[in-house]
Amino acid sequence: MIRKSWWKLLSFVLLLYTCTYGFLVPVPSPAGVPLQETIRNLFFHFPMWIGMMVCYTVSIVYSVRFLRKPSLVNDIYAKEYAITGTVFGVLGLITGMIWANYQWGKAWSGDPKQNGAAIAILIYFAYFVLRGSLQDESKKARIGAVYNVFAYFMLFPCIWILPRLTESLHPGGRGTEGNPGLNPKDTTNAMRSVMYPAALGWTLLCVWIATLRIRVQLLQEKKLTHE
Repeated sequence: MIRKSWWKLLSFVLLLYTCTYGFLVPVPSPAGVPLQETIRNLFFHFPMWIGMMVCYTVSIVYSVRFLRKPSLVNDIYAKEYAITGTVFGVLGLITGMIWANYQWGKAWSGDPKQNGAAIAILIYFAYFVLRGSLQDESKKARIGAVYNVFAYFMLFPCIWILPRLTESLHPGGRGTEGNPGLNPKDTTNAMRSVMYPAALGWTLLCVWIATLRIRVQLLQEKKLTHE
């Protein structure tokens, strides 16, 4: 049992480490970027996006597998990973808004990165609305899989490409323009000793939640089949 659940135990240990040492590790303020203690939010905000991207990537893999070989299992995997990824995406927005409220003076300032992330999340909300509006299960799975592929590829211009083409309040930019990316100069070795384990721990938790949801769905489908 331990051999099968080692990654769950690892997730627990990493998150325990993050939630303790993350508030104790020294966090010197980068030159010109007075983040001060708020930079500790990096251990929570940044991993949410990593977990989101991992879930969305797994989701599209199963959507493509469904389109190649229609299967209820593939559809369930694609849907549940998309749901979990969206939850972590919303958490990423919330932690970012909390950070922005202290750093920029208000929770939402219309920053390109904020707007792009919100649009990306709304695109995935539309995926769930689309699935919910269809009654035929085979059509729901097929159309949902096609839309899921579209939604995934919209992530990159919304979050990673378009925000980098304009000025941003996010740290890490050249000069005073700002660039919504993580600048290694804004962190220290001590901070990275928490940031990377945090990213892995939260991502494993994200996958853990998705697998639990999938297991529940498969059990429900099995029960309906027997009835």
